[in-house]
Amino acid sequence: MFNRFSPAAKRILRLAEQECRNLNHYYVGAEHLLLALCEEPDQATAAYLLELRVGKDELHAALRRALGTGDDHMWDGILVTPRVRTIVEMAESAAGATNSVEPIGLLRSIVAEGLSAAAEILARSEGNVRRAG
Repeated sequence: MFNRFSPAAKRILRLAEQECRNLNHYYVGAEHLLLALCEEPDQATAAYLLELRVGKDELHAALRRALGTGDDHMWDGILVTPRVRTIVEMAESAAGATNSVEPIGLLRSIVAEGLSAAAEILARSEGNVRRAG
């Protein structure tokens, strides 16, 4: 499923999986992906968030509040939600047959899919860029 991910996108996926473990969740959801994209934004991702007028720190805090924590339980594995599968398929389709999926493709696909809590949090966060000075 993640064969076409660039090294940077694979790093985001690993970070999303780690966020699941840190929060005692047994699944990777769109919110975990978005949280990982906030943790390690590349230049294109940071620019897109700025274009949406979304403050990375505010988005990160909103995602943390929305996700909460699960039961303190060791899970045998991490599941990928159907919504994340859809987001990945959309990112692969947008990348075309010859290009790999980049982090910005995942972010754009979260926005385009539009039905996840991650997309709702992004929409509510639009216009919340803090101005320096």
